[in-house]
Amino acid sequence: MKIERMNKGNWGKIRAFFDLQTEDGFTLKGFKLVEGINGLFVGFPSQKGNDEEYHDTVWADRDIKEQVNQLAIKTYGQEVMATPPGMDNNDFPPPQPEMADASVATPFSDEDVPF
Repeated sequence: MKIERMNKGNWGKIRAFFDLQTEDGFTLKGFKLVEGINGLFVGFPSQKGNDEEYHDTVWADRDIKEQVNQLAIKTYGQEVMATPPGMDNNDFPPPQPEMADASVATPFSDEDVPF
């Protein structure tokens, strides 16, 4: 199995969408990497039914689900943690504090206090 493509983003709790290609050449589309209470997990492809509930359209046994989960988290982590070529952490400039324009700010005195 391998991840065919991964579209990373931030859609509520969903961190990525990806397609999975099996060893036999089948491509399954519509997997989701979801941020849950206990960390990241894979949501299998699903479709909204007439009852407004989502129903899985792909089923797998526990071992396959665990393999897909580990593969997706590993791929997601590698892509997120990768730095652009030719850059390391020391190439970024230090953050600069935002300075308010002092000429715009009005002076404050004890007479401005209402008591």
